[in-house]
Amino acid sequence: MYRPAGIFAAFFILFGAIHSPAAAQDKTITVFAAASMKNALDDIDAAYTAKTGVKVTVSYAASSALAKQIEQGAPADVFISADTDWMDYAIGKKTINEPTRVNLLGNSIVLIAPKDSKIDNVNIGAGFDLAKLAGDGRIATGDVKSVPVGKYAKAALEKLGSWQAAEPKFAMADSVRAALTLVARGEAVLGIVYSTDARVEPGVKVVGTFPSDSHPAIIYPVAATTTARPETSDYLAFLRSTAAKNILEKYGFKFLVSPST
Repeated sequence: MYRPAGIFAAFFILFGAIHSPAAAQDKTITVFAAASMKNALDDIDAAYTAKTGVKVTVSYAASSALAKQIEQGAPADVFISADTDWMDYAIGKKTINEPTRVNLLGNSIVLIAPKDSKIDNVNIGAGFDLAKLAGDGRIATGDVKSVPVGKYAKAALEKLGSWQAAEPKFAMADSVRAALTLVARGEAVLGIVYSTDARVEPGVKVVGTFPSDSHPAIIYPVAATTTARPETSDYLAFLRSTAAKNILEKYGFKFLVSPST
């Protein structure tokens, strides 16, 4: 007589358990971030997940590639670009929630060589002869037509009067990390990367720093996409926190906003 009621009660309990918050699917945020962010952002995301329980999945690549993937419908909640141009591009394609945009970070570009290279202490200034310095070797950086680090590198070399002679020696990589790897493996005798990249690769050394006035300011904007999940606003707030600032500055980034607690 009581069996149907018992079955119903058991079903109700099971149904309730399936749909309870504790049994609900874990929340996840998907971030598309410039390749140069990897080490620092991995640490930030680990801290964020430990604090909130929200998992962060990140796709790292050149900002140009990420902006176009978002345009083509790739599922992303956050876009972190290594320059303002590609964030502007994404906004123009109406894939970014523009009011959420913040110019979060700054960086610098440096000249690197393999760790055991004889090249050292290069004075980078007007008339800097990069072509002669490279000799018969290759110079690695990101694609100067699209990848932010390559665009910054070309702008600096043009300003210094060094681009025309050095251009034939360039090996264009699809991201700054790919260029970094070419130098670390000795496949390029020199490379132009962000200072933050050089810090995390033991196979290279910095041999010179480009003057900040030789290229446009290196700015990393961050924003939510137009399809972002509700949890994204909390993640963006965490990126502006003192905890995130401490991690980013440890890796050499310049924090451009006033941190929140």
